[in-house]
Amino acid sequence: MLPVLKIDVPSLFIVMTFNLAIMALALPYFMGRVNRAARCAQSGIALQTVGWICLLASNTFETGGWADHLLSTLSMACISSSMVFNAVAFQLWCGWKASVRAPAAIAILMTVGYGIGFSNYAFRVAWANGLLVLQIATVVFILCRKPQVPVGRWRWLLVIYLSIQMVVLACRAVLGGFYTAEFPNFFGPYLVNQVFALSSNAMMVLSVVAILLAHRDEAARELERLAMLDGLTGALNRRAWMLQASKDLASSVRYSQPLALLLLDLDHFKRINDTYGHAVGDHALQLFVTGLRAVSRGGDVFCRYGGEEFCVLLNSADLSSVMAYDERMRRWLAQHAPRELGFALSYSAGIDMRVRDSDTIDIMLQRADVALYQAKSQGRGRSLVSAVLHSA
Repeated sequence: MLPVLKIDVPSLFIVMTFNLAIMALALPYFMGRVNRAARCAQSGIALQTVGWICLLASNTFETGGWADHLLSTLSMACISSSMVFNAVAFQLWCGWKASVRAPAAIAILMTVGYGIGFSNYAFRVAWANGLLVLQIATVVFILCRKPQVPVGRWRWLLVIYLSIQMVVLACRAVLGGFYTAEFPNFFGPYLVNQVFALSSNAMMVLSVVAILLAHRDEAARELERLAMLDGLTGALNRRAWMLQASKDLASSVRYSQPLALLLLDLDHFKRINDTYGHAVGDHALQLFVTGLRAVSRGGDVFCRYGGEEFCVLLNSADLSSVMAYDERMRRWLAQHAPRELGFALSYSAGIDMRVRDSDTIDIMLQRADVALYQAKSQGRGRSLVSAVLHSA
C-alpha cells in the first residue's frame, strides 16, 4: 500500500517566505541597474516578502489581539500592493502605458475593509481572498492583451498559473465565508490550504522566472534598438535607414505613390570643429537632428548617413512637398542655431525622386549626391534637384 503524502502547510509557507526573502535581496544585485519596469517587479517581490513575514508573525501572537490585528492587516496591505507593482511591471514590459487605477483601488479596499472587519473571521477570509482574485484578474487581463512590443512565451505561463491561483483563492473565499466551521484556520491541514501552499510556492518560482525572462526580452529589444541608432545623435544609422528605405520604396512602387529623397550636408563643418571644438561640433549635429525631428511628418524617415551628412526619405511627397520640407528645416535652423550654438548653421542638399519603377535607393542616392555636389560647388547653403528631375 502506497504511503499517504502529508503536506505540512505552515512549513510550506515558511519555506516560501524564506525563498521570497532571498529573491528580494538577490534580484537587485544580479539584475544590476534597471529601468522602471524591473524596479516595480523587484518592489513587488519585496512587498510580497514583507506581507508573508507579517502574516506568519501574526500567527505567533494571541488570536484576535491587537498585534494579530495589526500584522494581519499590514500583511494584506503589502500583498495587495505587490500586485499593483506587478501590474505596472507587466504593462510596461508589454509596451503599454502603466495604469494602476483598478489594482490600486482594490488594494486600498482590501486594506481598509480587512482592518475594519478583522474581528469577523468569515468576513475577512472571504474579503481578502475575493479581492485578491479580482487583483489577479487585472494582471491576467494585462497579460492577455496583445503586447505593443515583442515578448516571450513567459506571459502565457504566468496566465495559466495565475488562473489556477484565482481558482484556489476563490475556493478559499467561499469556504471561509460560507463554510467557516469546516475552514477555521489559515494554516490548518485542509485540502484547499495544501493546494494553496503548493500553488503559492510554484507562483513564487514562476514570478521570479517571468521577471528575469521579461527583463531579458527588454534588454534584447534595447540592444536591437541601439544597433539601429547613431550613438551621437539618436537618429537612425545608415544600415537601419537603408532597410526601411527599401521597404518604403517597394510600397511606393506597389501603390504608385511618389517618393522623395534628400541628401543633406552641413556647410563648413570642419571649420566649426576647428574653430569651436569637437564638443560644439557634436552639439551642432545633435541640434540638426532635433530640427529634422521637428519638421518631419510621421512617414518621413531620416538618418545620419555619415559624418556630417544626413539623408531623409519622404513618403507620398511630390517635389513641392520636398521643397516645403527644405524651407521648414532652414527656417528652424535660422531660429534655433544662433541661440543654441552661438552661430548660424546651414546645409547644402541634393534632392531626388523616384521617377521609374526600376529605381533603387542606391540609384536615387547617387543622383541626389550629384545634385548635392553641385549645390556645394555653387556656394553652399542651397538645395538643388537632380538632373533627372529636370528632364522628367
